[in-house]
Amino acid sequence: MKNIFIISGATGSGKDSVIDGLVSRLPVERIITSTTRAMRPFETEGNPYYFLSHETFEQGIEAGDFAEYSTNENGERYGVTKSELERIGAMNRIALWRVDWKGVINIKKIYPEVIALYISAPINILEARLRSRDTGKDEHYFEERMKYTREWLNHLDIYDYQIENEEGKLAHTIEQVSSVITKHLS
Repeated sequence: MKNIFIISGATGSGKDSVIDGLVSRLPVERIITSTTRAMRPFETEGNPYYFLSHETFEQGIEAGDFAEYSTNENGERYGVTKSELERIGAMNRIALWRVDWKGVINIKKIYPEVIALYISAPINILEARLRSRDTGKDEHYFEERMKYTREWLNHLDIYDYQIENEEGKLAHTIEQVSSVITKHLS
């Protein structure tokens, strides 16, 4: 598991942008999470998730197919299958595992050697990014998402590194994450 790194952060932290930036710098492969949430218009099967019905996900849990799983603030299930970890393990690449804080807790219990990086931003920036991304949602939606976002701050001790993604400094954030990864691989 030396080649697996967790990239985590609240909605709006820029974790996906960081991962996208790492793709151009390092030989990385994303660990693809399975989810029960609906596919968004710009998504496809396997990019960025494997989309499963609630029934199929539950069957996978019962069969022991998942290495880890949790229920997110939206009531949907997210998890990584053992077969996905086997797929990644067969490659000679750096694996990036994108999960929320609940997933980090689960993963660290099973794989304590996996390095977890928390991508952060000030709470007001997180809310502004969320509101600009999820236009058309009602105020209750934003209140619930921000409540969950604040919950992340109670779990920062589970991460090995915290890297702030300052507004307008994405390239610097990507460089910091890249440095942490290369340090742990050498």
